[in-house]
Amino acid sequence: MELSKLKPKKGARHAKKRVGRGPGSGHGKTAGRGEKGQKSRTGYSRQLGFEGGQMPLHRRLPKRGFTNIFKKEHAIVNVSDLERFDNGTTIDESALRQAGLVKGRNDGIKILGDGKLTKKLTVHAAKFSHSARRQIEAAGGTCQEIA
Repeated sequence: MELSKLKPKKGARHAKKRVGRGPGSGHGKTAGRGEKGQKSRTGYSRQLGFEGGQMPLHRRLPKRGFTNIFKKEHAIVNVSDLERFDNGTTIDESALRQAGLVKGRNDGIKILGDGKLTKKLTVHAAKFSHSARRQIEAAGGTCQEIA
């Protein structure tokens, strides 16, 4: 076997369809585009959502709702998730990311009070729920809100 003698398997490759090359080719005259009409013309490209002149679906449906472009999306972490950290640890966003509790892009972290906390922790987060703040402080820890 030599590199110069390698060939693809028989039938693995086939010739490109050559259109508009006369009647003998089987793809002559209209070159597989049929007769007349918009699709037969050169330069035709259909617009996304175009329905042949009929009012498109996105214009037939009513507009609803409102999207606030300034909305802040906070990553949510429960108090029970903080139990995995050692006693006396300072917890911030980087520590939560390392632990795999926060993923992706967000506008800060909000700590919620679901579960139980027994360890004394210093927690830095954008927001705290009342129950989370109560539990962290009851365990001897502190809550620090960061902007």
